[in-house]
Amino acid sequence: METDVGVNRDAVAERLALDSTSWVEVTRNWLLGADHLYAYLLENVAWKTTSLFRYEQVVEERRLGAGWQRGRPLPHPSLAAITRAVQRQYRVEFPSFGMIQYRDGADGQGFHRDTDMRWLDDTVIAVLTLGATRPWLLRPRTSRYADQPGATTGVVHDLAPSAGDLLVMGGRCQADWEHSVAYLKGRNDPPVGVRISLQWRATRKTGEPFRGASFRSSVGYGHGKATPPD
Repeated sequence: METDVGVNRDAVAERLALDSTSWVEVTRNWLLGADHLYAYLLENVAWKTTSLFRYEQVVEERRLGAGWQRGRPLPHPSLAAITRAVQRQYRVEFPSFGMIQYRDGADGQGFHRDTDMRWLDDTVIAVLTLGATRPWLLRPRTSRYADQPGATTGVVHDLAPSAGDLLVMGGRCQADWEHSVAYLKGRNDPPVGVRISLQWRATRKTGEPFRGASFRSSVGYGHGKATPPD
């Protein structure tokens, strides 16, 4: 039932200023009924594998994916209210969202930026975690901000979101920081269950658009060229 899932109005957001223009905010236990939504999406979403052309060959991504766009049926009815709540909280509009399933510790993502958004100076990316807790890492692209007073750059932050936690990156986070869902496939890594994440992304077209190869582009042929803005 939709009523089994809802936003926890008493949850408190904690913001970390990564530098003077980038921030990340985590609201623990933001979603009530997270286990119900997790079980429903795991069973009912048409999860698919995707491939990238990397290093001059097709490589299957170590994760499963799915998505939703406005005008299509929602994967679960509660996601209408959930999406509206994120929009109100961060004063943005999301016409779509993505879903990723990490099946076990062998699934993950290396450090990257969401450069396919192109306009990186002022973005909002919200990530809702369902299922298992995984290391979720943030690191600066360079150490050029290390001397700024009060900056927390130069270190890797592990936010480790648990089921029902909402994580939001904002400002120039996609321009100056990289994030990763760490692989847990080493001999000494503990077994880990399935994690599902939902991602909402928005960008304000300020500054200059990113010009170069995106994370999803082939890295075998150097940098591409960004097309003019719409």
